[in-house]
Amino acid sequence: MTKGGIRLSRKLRYPRQAGSFYAGSSESLKRQIEGCFIHRLGPGKPRIVEKGPREIFGLICPHAGYMYSGPVGAYAYHRLASDGLPDVFVILGPNHYGVGSGVAIMDRGTWRTPLGDVEVDAEAAGEIVRKSEIIDVDEVAHEHEHSIEVQLPFLQYIYGSSFKFVPICFLMQDLDTCREVGQTLAEVLKNKNFVIIASTDMTHYEPQRRAAEKDNKAIDAIKRLDEESLYYVLETYSISACGYGPVAALITAAKRLNVKNAQLLSYKTSGDVTGDTSAVVGYAAFALTK
Repeated sequence: MTKGGIRLSRKLRYPRQAGSFYAGSSESLKRQIEGCFIHRLGPGKPRIVEKGPREIFGLICPHAGYMYSGPVGAYAYHRLASDGLPDVFVILGPNHYGVGSGVAIMDRGTWRTPLGDVEVDAEAAGEIVRKSEIIDVDEVAHEHEHSIEVQLPFLQYIYGSSFKFVPICFLMQDLDTCREVGQTLAEVLKNKNFVIIASTDMTHYEPQRRAAEKDNKAIDAIKRLDEESLYYVLETYSISACGYGPVAALITAAKRLNVKNAQLLSYKTSGDVTGDTSAVVGYAAFALTK
Protein backbone atom coordinates (compact mmCIF):
# COMPACT_ATOMS: atom_id res chain seq x y z
CA MET A 1 0.00 0.00 0.00
CA THR A 2 1.32 3.49 -0.82
CA LYS A 3 0.41 6.97 0.33
CA GLY A 4 2.00 10.06 -1.19
CA GLY A 5 4.62 7.89 -2.87
CA ILE A 6 5.69 6.36 0.47
CA ARG A 7 5.27 2.64 1.01
CA LEU A 8 3.20 1.78 4.05
CA SER A 9 2.97 -1.68 5.55
CA ARG A 10 0.62 -3.17 8.08
CA LYS A 11 2.48 -6.48 7.97
CA LEU A 12 1.62 -8.61 10.97
CA ARG A 13 3.77 -11.66 11.51
CA TYR A 14 1.83 -14.24 13.48
CA PRO A 15 3.65 -16.54 15.93
CA ARG A 16 4.77 -19.76 14.28
CA GLN A 17 6.14 -21.58 17.33
CA ALA A 18 3.52 -20.81 19.98
CA GLY A 19 2.32 -24.13 21.32
CA SER A 20 5.46 -25.98 20.23
CA PHE A 21 8.75 -24.24 21.08
CA TYR A 22 6.97 -22.32 23.83
CA ALA A 23 3.54 -22.25 25.45
CA GLY A 24 0.65 -21.05 23.33
CA SER A 25 -1.35 -18.84 25.70
CA SER A 26 -0.36 -15.70 27.57
CA GLU A 27 -0.69 -17.02 31.11
CA SER A 28 0.89 -20.39 30.39
CA LEU A 29 3.78 -18.68 28.59
CA LYS A 30 4.40 -16.33 31.51
CA ARG A 31 4.47 -19.33 33.85
CA GLN A 32 6.79 -21.20 31.49
CA ILE A 33 9.27 -18.32 31.28
CA GLU A 34 9.17 -17.84 35.04
CA GLY A 35 9.83 -21.56 35.34
CA CYS A 36 12.94 -21.16 33.16
CA PHE A 37 14.33 -18.55 35.56
CA ILE A 38 13.65 -20.57 38.72
CA HIS A 39 14.54 -23.95 37.18
CA ARG A 40 17.25 -25.92 38.99
CA LEU A 41 19.54 -25.04 36.04
CA GLY A 42 18.33 -21.44 35.83
CA PRO A 43 19.63 -18.17 37.30
CA GLY A 44 16.76 -17.39 39.66
CA LYS A 45 14.05 -14.75 39.41
CA PRO A 46 15.21 -11.62 37.57
CA ARG A 47 15.40 -8.18 39.14
CA ILE A 48 14.03 -5.73 36.59
CA VAL A 49 15.74 -2.30 36.61
CA GLU A 50 14.50 0.19 34.02
CA LYS A 51 17.31 2.69 34.63
CA GLY A 52 20.29 0.39 35.01
CA PRO A 53 23.93 0.97 34.01
CA ARG A 54 23.40 -0.10 30.34
CA GLU A 55 26.67 -1.98 30.15
CA ILE A 56 25.43 -4.79 27.89
CA PHE A 57 26.34 -4.46 24.23
CA GLY A 58 25.14 -7.88 23.13
CA LEU A 59 23.86 -11.28 24.16
CA ILE A 60 24.23 -14.77 22.74
CA CYS A 61 21.17 -16.92 23.42
CA PRO A 62 19.94 -20.39 22.40
CA HIS A 63 16.75 -20.89 20.41
CA ALA A 64 15.54 -24.43 21.06
CA GLY A 65 12.26 -25.22 22.75
CA TYR A 66 12.01 -23.57 26.15
CA MET A 67 11.67 -26.96 27.81
CA TYR A 68 15.25 -27.70 26.71
CA SER A 69 17.15 -24.43 26.33
CA GLY A 70 14.99 -22.06 28.37
CA PRO A 71 17.00 -22.21 31.63
CA VAL A 72 20.22 -21.37 29.76
CA GLY A 73 18.60 -18.56 27.78
CA ALA A 74 17.20 -17.23 31.04
CA TYR A 75 20.74 -16.43 32.19
CA ALA A 76 21.15 -13.91 29.38
CA TYR A 77 17.80 -12.26 30.09
CA HIS A 78 18.42 -12.32 33.86
CA ARG A 79 21.59 -10.32 33.24
CA LEU A 80 19.78 -8.00 30.85
CA ALA A 81 16.90 -7.30 33.25
CA SER A 82 19.13 -5.48 35.73
CA ASP A 83 20.96 -3.45 33.06
CA GLY A 84 18.28 -0.93 32.11
CA LEU A 85 16.02 -0.58 29.09
CA PRO A 86 17.53 -0.30 25.58
CA ASP A 87 15.63 1.65 22.94
CA VAL A 88 16.07 -1.01 20.27
CA PHE A 89 17.08 -4.66 20.01
CA VAL A 90 18.69 -6.05 16.88
CA ILE A 91 18.08 -9.81 16.84
CA LEU A 92 20.25 -11.93 14.55
CA GLY A 93 19.32 -15.52 13.78
CA PRO A 94 20.21 -18.27 11.31
CA ASN A 95 17.82 -19.27 8.54
CA HIS A 96 17.02 -22.95 9.16
CA TYR A 97 14.60 -23.32 6.25
CA GLY A 98 16.66 -22.18 3.26
CA VAL A 99 13.98 -19.78 2.07
CA GLY A 100 14.48 -16.15 1.08
CA SER A 101 17.43 -13.82 0.70
CA GLY A 102 20.96 -14.54 1.86
CA VAL A 103 20.72 -11.90 4.59
CA ALA A 104 17.14 -10.81 5.17
CA ILE A 105 15.71 -7.98 7.25
CA MET A 106 12.14 -6.90 7.94
CA ASP A 107 12.12 -3.11 7.84
CA ARG A 108 8.60 -2.53 9.17
CA GLY A 109 5.62 -4.34 10.61
CA THR A 110 4.65 -6.06 13.84
CA TRP A 111 5.46 -9.48 15.31
CA ARG A 112 2.84 -11.10 17.51
CA THR A 113 3.42 -13.56 20.35
CA PRO A 114 0.97 -14.76 23.02
CA LEU A 115 2.30 -11.91 25.18
CA GLY A 116 1.36 -9.17 22.71
CA ASP A 117 2.59 -7.31 19.62
CA VAL A 118 6.11 -5.93 19.16
CA GLU A 119 6.89 -3.33 16.52
CA VAL A 120 9.81 -3.48 14.12
CA ASP A 121 11.94 -0.34 14.42
CA ALA A 122 11.46 1.02 10.89
CA GLU A 123 13.92 3.88 11.39
CA ALA A 124 16.82 1.71 12.56
CA ALA A 125 16.04 -1.01 10.01
CA GLY A 126 15.94 1.55 7.21
CA GLU A 127 19.35 2.89 8.22
CA ILE A 128 20.79 -0.63 8.21
CA VAL A 129 19.42 -1.33 4.73
CA ARG A 130 20.81 1.95 3.36
CA LYS A 131 24.27 1.31 4.82
CA SER A 132 24.55 -2.33 3.74
CA GLU A 133 25.19 -3.71 0.27
CA ILE A 134 24.10 -7.26 1.11
CA ILE A 135 21.09 -7.04 3.44
CA ASP A 136 17.77 -7.39 1.59
CA VAL A 137 14.30 -6.45 2.77
CA ASP A 138 12.60 -9.85 2.68
CA GLU A 139 9.63 -10.93 4.80
CA VAL A 140 9.54 -14.44 3.33
CA ALA A 141 12.79 -15.48 5.02
CA HIS A 142 11.26 -14.63 8.40
CA GLU A 143 7.86 -16.19 7.90
CA HIS A 144 8.54 -19.56 9.55
CA GLU A 145 11.96 -19.04 11.15
CA HIS A 146 12.08 -19.69 14.92
CA SER A 147 15.56 -18.47 15.89
CA ILE A 148 14.46 -14.84 16.26
CA GLU A 149 10.86 -15.43 17.29
CA VAL A 150 11.74 -17.37 20.45
CA GLN A 151 13.73 -14.43 21.86
CA LEU A 152 10.74 -12.09 21.88
CA PRO A 153 8.69 -13.62 24.74
CA PHE A 154 11.69 -13.38 27.09
CA LEU A 155 12.05 -9.69 26.21
CA GLN A 156 8.31 -9.18 26.66
CA TYR A 157 8.41 -10.89 30.05
CA ILE A 158 10.96 -8.28 31.17
CA TYR A 159 9.83 -5.14 29.36
CA GLY A 160 6.28 -5.70 28.18
CA SER A 161 5.72 -5.04 24.46
CA SER A 162 6.73 -1.38 24.28
CA PHE A 163 10.26 -1.97 22.97
CA LYS A 164 11.18 -2.06 19.28
CA PHE A 165 13.41 -4.50 17.47
CA VAL A 166 15.05 -5.26 14.13
CA PRO A 167 15.12 -8.88 12.89
CA ILE A 168 17.95 -10.03 10.59
CA CYS A 169 18.02 -13.61 9.32
CA PHE A 170 21.18 -15.24 7.90
CA LEU A 171 20.99 -17.86 5.17
CA MET A 172 24.53 -16.95 4.12
CA GLN A 173 26.89 -17.40 7.08
CA ASP A 174 30.33 -17.11 5.49
CA LEU A 175 32.79 -14.99 7.44
CA ASP A 176 33.02 -12.13 4.94
CA THR A 177 29.24 -11.71 4.84
CA CYS A 178 28.92 -11.74 8.60
CA ARG A 179 31.75 -9.28 9.06
CA GLU A 180 30.06 -6.92 6.61
CA VAL A 181 26.81 -7.14 8.56
CA GLY A 182 28.66 -6.56 11.82
CA GLN A 183 30.45 -3.52 10.43
CA THR A 184 27.14 -2.10 9.20
CA LEU A 185 25.52 -2.61 12.61
CA ALA A 186 28.42 -0.89 14.35
CA GLU A 187 28.11 2.12 12.04
CA VAL A 188 24.34 2.44 12.37
CA LEU A 189 24.05 1.73 16.09
CA LYS A 190 27.09 3.55 17.46
CA ASN A 191 25.09 6.49 18.80
CA LYS A 192 21.98 4.53 19.81
CA ASN A 193 20.90 2.83 23.04
CA PHE A 194 20.77 -0.76 21.78
CA VAL A 195 21.45 -4.43 22.41
CA ILE A 196 22.35 -6.97 19.71
CA ILE A 197 21.15 -10.52 20.34
CA ALA A 198 22.77 -13.37 18.41
CA SER A 199 20.69 -16.53 18.41
CA THR A 200 22.43 -19.91 18.18
CA ASP A 201 22.46 -23.42 19.52
CA MET A 202 25.74 -25.28 19.82
CA THR A 203 26.62 -28.90 18.92
CA HIS A 204 23.67 -30.98 17.71
CA TYR A 205 22.92 -34.63 18.48
CA GLU A 206 26.20 -35.97 19.79
CA PRO A 207 27.01 -37.73 23.07
CA GLN A 208 27.23 -35.37 26.03
CA ARG A 209 30.97 -35.59 26.64
CA ARG A 210 31.87 -35.14 22.97
CA ALA A 211 29.43 -32.24 22.59
CA ALA A 212 30.87 -30.45 25.62
CA GLU A 213 34.45 -30.95 24.41
CA LYS A 214 33.63 -29.50 21.02
CA ASP A 215 31.54 -26.65 22.34
CA ASN A 216 34.26 -25.59 24.78
CA LYS A 217 36.53 -24.90 21.81
CA ALA A 218 33.93 -22.62 20.27
CA ILE A 219 33.21 -21.02 23.65
CA ASP A 220 36.90 -20.17 24.06
CA ALA A 221 36.94 -18.41 20.67
CA ILE A 222 33.84 -16.41 21.59
CA LYS A 223 35.32 -15.43 24.95
CA ARG A 224 38.32 -14.04 23.06
CA LEU A 225 36.00 -12.21 20.64
CA ASP A 226 37.84 -13.93 17.80
CA GLU A 227 35.45 -14.63 14.96
CA GLU A 228 38.18 -16.04 12.74
CA SER A 229 39.16 -18.61 15.37
CA LEU A 230 35.49 -19.44 15.83
CA TYR A 231 35.20 -20.40 12.16
CA TYR A 232 38.47 -22.34 12.36
CA VAL A 233 37.36 -24.51 15.29
CA LEU A 234 33.89 -25.03 13.84
CA GLU A 235 35.39 -26.38 10.63
CA THR A 236 38.34 -28.24 12.15
CA TYR A 237 36.30 -30.09 14.78
CA SER A 238 33.03 -30.37 12.82
CA ILE A 239 31.04 -28.38 15.38
CA SER A 240 27.43 -28.19 14.28
CA ALA A 241 26.49 -24.86 15.89
CA CYS A 242 23.76 -23.38 13.71
CA GLY A 243 23.99 -19.62 14.37
CA TYR A 244 27.71 -19.05 14.00
CA GLY A 245 27.10 -16.29 11.44
CA PRO A 246 25.02 -14.15 13.80
CA VAL A 247 27.66 -14.69 16.49
CA ALA A 248 30.42 -13.58 14.10
CA ALA A 249 28.44 -10.47 13.14
CA LEU A 250 27.93 -9.64 16.81
CA ILE A 251 31.65 -10.09 17.57
CA THR A 252 32.60 -7.91 14.59
CA ALA A 253 30.27 -5.11 15.69
CA ALA A 254 31.52 -5.40 19.26
CA LYS A 255 35.16 -5.04 18.30
CA ARG A 256 34.41 -2.10 16.01
CA LEU A 257 32.91 -0.32 19.01
CA ASN A 258 35.73 -1.29 21.40
CA VAL A 259 33.84 -3.90 23.40
CA LYS A 260 36.41 -6.18 25.01
CA ASN A 261 34.54 -8.52 27.35
CA ALA A 262 32.50 -11.63 26.52
CA GLN A 263 31.33 -13.52 29.60
CA LEU A 264 29.95 -17.05 29.48
CA LEU A 265 26.88 -17.01 31.71
CA SER A 266 25.81 -20.63 31.31
CA TYR A 267 26.52 -23.72 29.26
CA LYS A 268 24.33 -26.81 29.46
CA THR A 269 22.98 -29.44 27.12
CA SER A 270 19.59 -30.99 26.55
CA GLY A 271 21.00 -33.99 28.42
CA ASP A 272 21.39 -31.90 31.56
CA VAL A 273 17.66 -31.21 31.38
CA THR A 274 16.30 -34.60 30.31
CA GLY A 275 18.94 -36.96 31.70
CA ASP A 276 19.42 -38.56 28.26
CA THR A 277 23.05 -37.88 27.39
CA SER A 278 23.29 -40.19 24.37
CA ALA A 279 22.55 -37.48 21.76
CA VAL A 280 22.37 -33.94 23.08
CA VAL A 281 22.19 -30.36 21.84
CA GLY A 282 24.42 -27.77 23.48
CA TYR A 283 23.21 -24.36 24.66
CA ALA A 284 25.29 -21.34 25.72
CA ALA A 285 24.42 -17.88 27.02
CA PHE A 286 26.90 -14.98 26.86
CA ALA A 287 26.87 -11.31 27.73
CA LEU A 288 29.15 -8.93 25.83
CA THR A 289 29.70 -5.82 27.94
CA LYS A 290 31.22 -2.41 27.38
